[in-house]
Amino acid sequence: MLRSKIELLGQSIARGESYQLNLDIAKLHTRTRIQVPIIVERGKKDGPVLLITGGIHGNEINGIEIVRQLIAKKFNVPEKGTIICIPVVNVFGFLNQERQFPDGRDLNRVFPGSPRGSLASRFAYHIIKEIAPLVDYCIDFHTGGDSRFNVPQVRINQEDTESLMLAKVFNAPFIIGSARRDKSFRQAMHKLKKKILLFEGGKSNHLDLKVTQSGIGGAMRVIQKLGMRNFTDELAHFETADAEPVLINDSKWIRANYSGMFHPKPILGKKVKKGSVIGSISDPFGYFERNIKASHAGYVICINESPIVNQGDAVFHISRH
Repeated sequence: MLRSKIELLGQSIARGESYQLNLDIAKLHTRTRIQVPIIVERGKKDGPVLLITGGIHGNEINGIEIVRQLIAKKFNVPEKGTIICIPVVNVFGFLNQERQFPDGRDLNRVFPGSPRGSLASRFAYHIIKEIAPLVDYCIDFHTGGDSRFNVPQVRINQEDTESLMLAKVFNAPFIIGSARRDKSFRQAMHKLKKKILLFEGGKSNHLDLKVTQSGIGGAMRVIQKLGMRNFTDELAHFETADAEPVLINDSKWIRANYSGMFHPKPILGKKVKKGSVIGSISDPFGYFERNIKASHAGYVICINESPIVNQGDAVFHISRH
């Protein structure tokens, strides 16, 4: 559809224009306004609208860093179509380096939200009502929660062939076909028939160069595939995997059988055999150490990097075929 202008948060945006808008719907208890910056770049020619988001969970810093670098390097400036970037969706959590909103709710569990609900729910409502209708595609950047370090991966809806194609173009090491969480941003966008890729890489409150490069390069490849801008020269400086991404449709967590100090082996992203030793748990006094063995063969897509674990804690996430 050809559109001379698009309307976002009350601002009319013509072809070739750039804007920083602010989503301003709430205040701190000190009456200080909290504004969420939204960076909009529209190409001189018509094309798709791509939304790029980071920081739905406020402590997932690596996702925020990926979107920040896309903007800083001006990779978010298209020749065709429009790119909308929200580097820090949950500014409240980012200020406190916490996952949740100040009301204690997980923003990614309250979509599509309500205009009269909790603070997080109201915020979700405005994103879905005022921004989502304009969008054709979305890349949502996340990290592992707590101390869980995720190998770079793209999560998609299993039945969505176009999202699978774009995930392959993104070229993270792994593609996870996973069910949509109830009341998540991904589920809400799917119900609106928007194509969404969810990137996971690294862990919360942590920056990792390889994860960042994987996310930036992947976003550039998707932008190029959508015909919005040619990044051939820029992508020459980014690593490209020798093999196609591994598609995973099933996985299982291995849990600690003991409490103690956790010593994982450096096997993130690697394939392990059933029964192979993948780590150990010990007491702090030198009297006790027990090996952890893989319960099945598969790729290790996440490792809990907490040095101390309790019995029953999830420690390794391994694919199943």
